[in-house]
Amino acid sequence: MPPPARFRMGRTALLPVVVLAVCVVPTAAASPWLLLLLLVPVAVAAWVLRAGVDVGEDGVTARSLVGSRTVPWSETAGLRVGERGALWLVTTRGTEIRLPVLRSRDLPRLAAASGGRLEVPLPRPGSARPLSTRRRR
Repeated sequence: MPPPARFRMGRTALLPVVVLAVCVVPTAAASPWLLLLLLVPVAVAAWVLRAGVDVGEDGVTARSLVGSRTVPWSETAGLRVGERGALWLVTTRGTEIRLPVLRSRDLPRLAAASGGRLEVPLPRPGSARPLSTRRRR
C-alpha cells in the first residue's frame, strides 16, 4: 500500500478569498452589524483549507468544513462519476458520499493512491470520449 495521500484544494484558491475580504471591508466598516460580513471570507477560507479527501490504509476520509466521514475499505463498493464530473464514493450499503475537491480528471491519481482498491469507472455506453477528457460546459 502506498503512503497515505491527501487531496486538497490548491492554496492559490485563497487569492479570491483575499480579494473578497478586501471588497467587504468598506461595507463592513459602515456599521457595527455589518462587521458580520467579514465572517463570509473567513468561512470560505476555512473551507478551502479544510475540505478534501484522505486516502490511507484504513479507508477513504471525506472532509468538509464542519465534519468528516471515514469509509473503511471493507465498506467501499466503488466510485460514481456525477453529471458534472463530481466524484461520489459508493458504499456497500448503497449510500454515496461526495468526495469534495475531486473531479473525474482526478480518477487516475485517486486509483493510484488507493493501491488498486478503487478502480477507474468505465465510460457510459454511447460516450465517445473517456470521462476524464470530457470538456466542461
